[in-house]
Amino acid sequence: MEPGISNQTSFLSYTEFTLLGFPGISGWRSLLAIPFFFMYLVILTGNSLIINQVSIHKKFHSPMYVLISMIFAIHIAISTAILPNFLLDLLFHLNQVSLTGCLLQMFFIYFMSVCESGVILIMSLDRYVAICRPLHYHNIMTKRLLVWLMVIVIIRNFLLICPLVVFISMVQFCKSDIILNFACENMALLSLGCGDTTRPQIAGLIVRITVTVFDVSLLLISYSNILYTVMKNVSRKSRYKALNTCGTHLLVALLVYLCALTSSIVQRMDTTISTDVKNLFTALYLLIPATLNPFIYGLRVSEIRKSLVEYWQAKKNNFYPS
Repeated sequence: MEPGISNQTSFLSYTEFTLLGFPGISGWRSLLAIPFFFMYLVILTGNSLIINQVSIHKKFHSPMYVLISMIFAIHIAISTAILPNFLLDLLFHLNQVSLTGCLLQMFFIYFMSVCESGVILIMSLDRYVAICRPLHYHNIMTKRLLVWLMVIVIIRNFLLICPLVVFISMVQFCKSDIILNFACENMALLSLGCGDTTRPQIAGLIVRITVTVFDVSLLLISYSNILYTVMKNVSRKSRYKALNTCGTHLLVALLVYLCALTSSIVQRMDTTISTDVKNLFTALYLLIPATLNPFIYGLRVSEIRKSLVEYWQAKKNNFYPS
C-alpha cells in the first residue's frame, strides 16, 4: 500500500453516503421513476393478491401453497426495502444514507434473498414427498416439520450473512462517499474501500457458492428423483399434473438463480461493463423474479388461476350487479 493512502485511511472513513443509481443517464434519471413505480405496483398487487387468496381459502392451507405465499411475502419485503427509497431519490433527490442504514439494508436484502432460496429448496422437498412418497405425505410434511425447516433456514442465513456484513463494517471507505447503485449492494460499497477488502470479498463468495452450489445441487437431486418416479410409476393424467406443478416450481427457481448468478458475474467484471449496466443487472436480480412470479403461478397453477378468476368475477359483479 502506498504511504499516502495509508496516512489518509488512518483518519478518514466516510460514514454518510449518497446512493446514485444509473449515474450515466443523470439528465434522464427522473424518468426512471415511471417504470420502477409501475414495477413496484405490480409487485405489491400481484404478490399480495395471491397471498390473500392463499390465506382466505382453506383449500390452499397445504404446505405447497403456504411456501408459495412465503416466496411472495419475501418478494414484497425485498422490493419495499429498495424501491420506495429509490423512487424518492429519482423524484426528490433524497438519496442520503448512513453507513449503519446501508449495512442494515444490505443485511435485510441478502438475508431475505437467501431465505427465498431456502423456501424454494423446501418446496422441492415438499414435491418430492408428495410424488415419491404419497402415502406418507401427511405424516411427513407436517406443520411442525415446516417450522423446523424454516428455523434451520433462518439460522443458516444468519451464519452466512452476519459475517459478510460485519466484515464490510470494518472496512474504511475513503475513496468516495457516492455509492454508484440504487441499493446498498456489497460490491458497489466495497469499491469505495481502502486497504485490504479480502475478508468481505471471501465472505460474499462463500455466500454465493453456498447458496448456488448447495441449494441448486439439492434442488436438482430432488427434481431428478421426482422425474424418475413420475415417468416410471405415475398414470398419464397424474403425470401431466405432477410435471406441470413441478415445472412451474422449476421455472421460478431457474428465474431466481439465473438472475442472481448473472448479476454476480456482471458485478465482478470491473473494466468491461458500465455502472449503468451493472445497476440494470442488480435490478433484474432483485426485482424481476418478484414481478414475474405471480404471473407464472397465476397462469400455470390451475387452482390459483381458478381462484383468481372467481375473485375477479366477484369483484365485477359487485361493481356491475345484474
